[in-house]
Amino acid sequence: MKHERSARRPRIVAAALILAALCALIAGCGGGGAGAAPAGEIVAVGAENEYANVIEQIGGKYVKVTAIESNPNTDPHTFEASPSVAETVSAAALLIENGVGYDTWMEKIESASPSSSRKVINVQKLLGLPDSTPNPHLWYKPETMPAVAKALASDLSALQPAHAAYFQENAKKFEEALKPWYAAIAKFKAAYSGTPVATTEPVGDYMLEATETRNMTPFTLQAAIMNGTDPAPQDVTLQNGLFTGHKVKVFVYNQQVTDSLTNSFRELALKEGIPVVGVYETMPVPGYDYQSWMLAEVQALEKAVTEKASTQKLVP
Repeated sequence: MKHERSARRPRIVAAALILAALCALIAGCGGGGAGAAPAGEIVAVGAENEYANVIEQIGGKYVKVTAIESNPNTDPHTFEASPSVAETVSAAALLIENGVGYDTWMEKIESASPSSSRKVINVQKLLGLPDSTPNPHLWYKPETMPAVAKALASDLSALQPAHAAYFQENAKKFEEALKPWYAAIAKFKAAYSGTPVATTEPVGDYMLEATETRNMTPFTLQAAIMNGTDPAPQDVTLQNGLFTGHKVKVFVYNQQVTDSLTNSFRELALKEGIPVVGVYETMPVPGYDYQSWMLAEVQALEKAVTEKASTQKLVP
């Protein structure tokens, strides 16, 4: 049975007419739009709100930040850029994009509105990951945001050298605030390494790898669900068997993008008494910053293992 979602990769950015309109709009804006806001703030954009949040933490009072993707009820993989988004991105002096084919619409806008002074942090390139990287949800990887914070401090300092010490200090504070998350990962790993889990798609897989759980869901099934294609029947049968056979202790469920198949997995897991942990593709707001969001996900995972309790949605 065909999934109800549209195909997710390769990403559909916009129809040809919309793209033409974007190009026309951006051409009108010109490359000179990248710069500072009237109040002296650096205009910055995070393609996803978790990256925008880190910009805010590092840039503080000297940045004006816009998050493009922040709606927890939409599928980021199929986001389509509007003319207003194109205008916002083209006017920014600093951009963060995820890469790995996740937000190619950013690259299209940048190409249509080149600026020699614009700072662009592509997280995939920052981490040295190939285009073939199978899991694009890089923000769940513990190594990601410290690297992003350092790159931000450097780029912001280049844009406003007078405030370099301020940016560097904020980067240190940011890394310090990550320690409770790292401690929670280490605690879980020490006590529950090897815990068998199931997933819908690889949204939280980097977290699961860091905590050394054992993901029993075939990656072919995860990839099919992520890409909005039909999974192999044998993979669906295997997944259902993980629940009915009580072969897993937790079901990690993408709360943000669902369909009839993923809902059937969730309902079966709950019926069989297997706790469900919801994960997200954009940071749930209000109530969280990046650090508290990541910590809450690991705590929800531990609660599922120790108390057999579900945390289907994060509530601050």
